[in-house]
Amino acid sequence: MLKLLHNAMTNISKTNWDKLDALSESEIDVSDIPPLTEDFFNKSRWWKPVSSAPMGKLTVFDTNV
Repeated sequence: MLKLLHNAMTNISKTNWDKLDALSESEIDVSDIPPLTEDFFNKSRWWKPVSSAPMGKLTVFDTNV
């Protein structure tokens, strides 16, 4: 399993995250984002997510015994 450390990123973001978080939905310019067409969905593939933790058996013991 891959474990990322909090300080593992070597590239420091130059984004002003506080300013971005303060924007409302209507203030975000999305005019340069192309629409999702039927062709996009026809070429897409569905991927089943991989479980992040292995599932095992759970044994419950009666504490009154």
